[in-house]
Amino acid sequence: MKRIVVASTHEEAGKTSIIIGIAKALSEKNISCGYMKPLGDRLLYQKKRLWDYDASLVSNILGLTEKPEDISLGFDHNKLRFMYDEQSTSKKLKEICNSVSKDHDVVLIEGGRNLAFGHSVFLDPMTIARNVGAQLLLILSGEGSEIVDEIAFLRNCVLSDSSDLAGVIVNQVKDIEEFKNLHMDIFNELGVPVLGIIPYEEDLTHFTIDYLYKTLFTKIIAGEGGLMNIVNHIFVGAMSAAQVITKPLWQYENKLIITPGDRIDMITAALDSSTSGIVLTNNILPDDPIIQSKADTRNIPILLATNDTFAVAKLIDDMEILFTKDETKKITLLEELVKKHVKLDFLK
Repeated sequence: MKRIVVASTHEEAGKTSIIIGIAKALSEKNISCGYMKPLGDRLLYQKKRLWDYDASLVSNILGLTEKPEDISLGFDHNKLRFMYDEQSTSKKLKEICNSVSKDHDVVLIEGGRNLAFGHSVFLDPMTIARNVGAQLLLILSGEGSEIVDEIAFLRNCVLSDSSDLAGVIVNQVKDIEEFKNLHMDIFNELGVPVLGIIPYEEDLTHFTIDYLYKTLFTKIIAGEGGLMNIVNHIFVGAMSAAQVITKPLWQYENKLIITPGDRIDMITAALDSSTSGIVLTNNILPDDPIIQSKADTRNIPILLATNDTFAVAKLIDDMEILFTKDETKKITLLEELVKKHVKLDFLK
């Protein structure tokens, strides 16, 4: 039984995505993966149940039998301090891990948002690894110089025992050959195994109208059949339609239009172009009945938001892009990236 704690030095390095890619790739080799996330940091509250978004996503995609709330110890530091001490935390971790390990060849344990997160409640990645007899797999991303600084610091100052580290996967690299030429010597000198270098894929950064609808808590006015439309570009309709249609961005496919609900000219122009969806702002509904009919026919969702146009645009710009279990193309892409760019022999 192989146990791996998947961790990163900062948020949005791609831990969950790589876990899914690894598990799907291993399933092609008839290697079964279990999963747990001891400390939840992306909370969901649905149907009077509290669980972690990543735990729910991975469980659904991999078809695991465990409930998402049963593969995490908790979510709030203060509650965890009240419920567990160091000894009882270790005991509970082992119980969950042993339960998850049944009928699986590999258990992938997802760490929190960075290496320090959870340390005060004994649930940081390195403490988890020691408690359940696992090795650490680090997911690194960012500028090349920052990555090598991080790994040099960790190797020399934190990871004193090299046997604790299974290796690293460098994620979201825009030029793999350049990265290898500039930085691989440093990894070799430090004795840190590089198990894979995964290229940056823009398709993984796009979101669906359905994700936007659920994240912004908007209402669906029309075009519900197009909720899985992908958004590649965002256009804020603050000028007249006659001016807008002359702009190069307007010609792009799969665009999202953000505009006040009383801008009938802008909404009509959007419905007549290659548009993924429309967000109407200021809680204003258009009074033209043809608009809803056209949106339904063309499967272009129209969402109604209460905020003003600037606030909606800012919310979308700040939105963390998390994919969903229904985005099968992304899941397949993750699997293919892992198969092509990651050495999976360390999991045997």
